Amino acid sequence: MTNTPGTAPMPAARIEAMLVLPDGAAPTDRGYLDTLGPGPAPQRRTVASVAMNSGFVSRIYEGPWRQGALPLLAAGMTMRSEIDKAVRDLRVGGSQTVLDVACGPGNFSGRFADLLGAGGLVVGIDMSAAMLEQAVDHNAGPRVGYVRGDAARLPFADAEFDAVCCYAALYLVDEPERVLAEMVRVLAPGGRLCVMTSCARLPGAVHRAWGGRRVGGVRLFGRDEITGLLRDAGCTRITQQMRGFAQFVQADRG
Repeated sequence: MTNTPGTAPMPAARIEAMLVLPDGAAPTDRGYLDTLGPGPAPQRRTVASVAMNSGFVSRIYEGPWRQGALPLLAAGMTMRSEIDKAVRDLRVGGSQTVLDVACGPGNFSGRFADLLGAGGLVVGIDMSAAMLEQAVDHNAGPRVGYVRGDAARLPFADAEFDAVCCYAALYLVDEPERVLAEMVRVLAPGGRLCVMTSCARLPGAVHRAWGGRRVGGVRLFGRDEITGLLRDAGCTRITQQMRGFAQFVQADRG
């Protein structure tokens, strides 16, 4: 979805009604709803986090940055094939409410919204103001809107969404276990969740010795870490597909 900057309507009122914030707190409407206030994103400063909050990277993310990194991570997948996979895995359509966690410039969010019917809504959430500015300019529309917020403390009620997606972000966040738990919390019973993240694909003993350390702020997950966390959170029908150094995990909330 591509729009002339600033012209596509955002369903701000509907999304604002979904937010659960501390008493007296109110989001700021910057074209996206900001629940974090001014200043930098509240996360540990790493090479990766600095890049994701960069205005320059946000402008090239959908092109050279992501399309250059994806084939290395996921053994040759294109951006379009990755989005199409997320659409299939989430079974996007109809009047679903869909949450796109760490949405970046909204390339997934916008595509999901294109496939929804009357009553459908996509909410993209990200910490980076620079990324959200790009999302508002290029992937806005009547069935999609954006929130600046913390994925480890999602500002939504339990069971708010029919589908939740998080692609190419868990390996960057400070608290990936908490982010996964929050994704499950806001997912309605019977709802669908999908994740794409890193996978070290190392022998168990080697990975245990590695200890889940990060390289440049990027965490390498063990083969069973993500599926185990989702199982512990009560998910069912968990499937995992490996491609290069990436893993694609799908699950239903029981």
